[in-house]
Amino acid sequence: QVQLVESGGGLVQAGGSLRLSCAASGRTFGTYVMGWFRQAPGKEREFVAAIKWSGSSTVYADSVKGRFTISRDNAKNTVSLQMNSLKPEDTAVYYCVAARSLGLDALQYDYWGQGTQVTVSS
Repeated sequence: QVQLVESGGGLVQAGGSLRLSCAASGRTFGTYVMGWFRQAPGKEREFVAAIKWSGSSTVYADSVKGRFTISRDNAKNTVSLQMNSLKPEDTAVYYCVAARSLGLDALQYDYWGQGTQVTVSS
């Protein structure tokens, strides 16, 4: 069982940066793929980024590639998402997720946090 709690959301101007963090509980945190999804009002949930348990492999949505960086610290049971050059279209609720295997489909992710709001003003 893994429980996830996000933090770090907020309001930022376009071009600015935010760092999201996710604290995970559970002794098997280090064996899970960790990631982030987001959902904007009126839109479907969208994959953002994911990272393998070792941190050696990451995958990003094309829409955030080059601007967002995912990282993890297995010793601290945390995963982070550094978001730079933010755009108004990045506005969404961001969810921390965990899964047994790497993938882009929300159905693959067994555990979800409550979400944190990110709002980017133009």
